[in-house]
Amino acid sequence: MTMMGKKSPTERGKIKILIADDHAVVREGTRQILEQEQDLEVVAEAGDGEETIDMAVRCQPDIAIIDIAMPKLDGIEATRQIKQLCPNVTVLILTAYDDDQFIFSLLEAGAAGYLLKSVRSRELVDAVRAVYAGESVLHPLVARKVLNRFASSTERAKAGGPREGLSEREMEVLKLATRGYSNKDIAEELGLSTRTVQGHLGHIFNKLNVSSRTEAVVCALKEGWVTLKDLP
Repeated sequence: MTMMGKKSPTERGKIKILIADDHAVVREGTRQILEQEQDLEVVAEAGDGEETIDMAVRCQPDIAIIDIAMPKLDGIEATRQIKQLCPNVTVLILTAYDDDQFIFSLLEAGAAGYLLKSVRSRELVDAVRAVYAGESVLHPLVARKVLNRFASSTERAKAGGPREGLSEREMEVLKLATRGYSNKDIAEELGLSTRTVQGHLGHIFNKLNVSSRTEAVVCALKEGWVTLKDLP
């Protein structure tokens, strides 16, 4: 278990990160990649699922980067418990596994992003910043699996079904988010400010009882609010 000291006043504002992986060499490599960036700080490491939950509760990181295969508790259960105990901690999965059962279990558990370990260093850094900003981060292969999984249900969905009280504008924002648009892209498409888009997304999260864009997108796909014609 590794905990770093408190940040000095000059370091405030950095994105605080927890790295959870049962391989020390992976944790070390990931730490080196992240700490080359001035706005990122690794505040804790964990080598198993139970330790991951404990460190998340104790350190309250902004982002928890979690592998799936870990001793004691796997990444799925660790993610589920972290989201229950620390809903403000954003979980980013970094793993070698792209099996459907893992992907959907983790998204259901509340993971905001899912990357494969084949990604380049810059992609990992960009993903950390993206999920911190509320963007959806799914490896292209994972995103395709998600779309294929819900394709049949979205085609069968009845138009105008229950949408948890979402306004017409909120549905427009959600549909563009499902297409992978960034906040800036959504703002330009709808002629809004980025701040207004962020406000709409906040309302969507509250109404759907989710804490990330990825969870909102999965909910929209599952409920059939977004059809194949809405997708890229």
